[in-house]
Amino acid sequence: MTDPTRSAGGRADATPGSPHDSPDPRVRLRRHDRGKDDDWIRAFLKRAPWGILATVDGQGHPFVNSNLFVFDEERHCLYLHTHRTGRTRTNVAASGKVAFTAAAMGRLLPANEALEFSVEYAAVVAFGAAHVVNDPTEAEHGLRALLEKYAPHLEYGSDYRGVTGEELARTAVYRVDIESWSGKQKEAAMDFPGAYAMPGPPVPYPGRAGGRDPEP
Repeated sequence: MTDPTRSAGGRADATPGSPHDSPDPRVRLRRHDRGKDDDWIRAFLKRAPWGILATVDGQGHPFVNSNLFVFDEERHCLYLHTHRTGRTRTNVAASGKVAFTAAAMGRLLPANEALEFSVEYAAVVAFGAAHVVNDPTEAEHGLRALLEKYAPHLEYGSDYRGVTGEELARTAVYRVDIESWSGKQKEAAMDFPGAYAMPGPPVPYPGRAGGRDPEP
């Protein structure tokens, strides 16, 4: 029987309007007022600096891997890459079912009651099927898209050498075909009483004062 939620391309199209209207229960939101539409989700995925891919192994054990990624709007998919071997590669081979999320944190929002403390946030969650890209042309396409996202000021094949066949042989490129997604956001007024930003983690990068990021 034909699935009425699927497009000619085989993916489940998001229902117009709020994500809670989606026929896919995986992406229905409890807080309908914070749901975002498809255009917002696309724009968020194009700008999000990194995301987390959740996979499951052959014994049903979950695993997450934070990674750089790129959203290919034309193909309605995500591209990521890892080393040729590892748990992500093994899990994708065992079960292509994956979940993916990218998020951003805003200000913390204090309140007069502990239960009412909150935070500004924006996030996208996507569900789909992951595949190891074996076609060299598509694998290079995915890697080039990643490079052009993270180094838009440099020209592929001109400012730096493009990906070689030997490098492709050492790399696992993944395509996540998105079946459904949802986006949500909470934002408070600029003059929200007592709102404040949380400092970032003290990651030790070489060359920084004392090996740490400077205090805000």
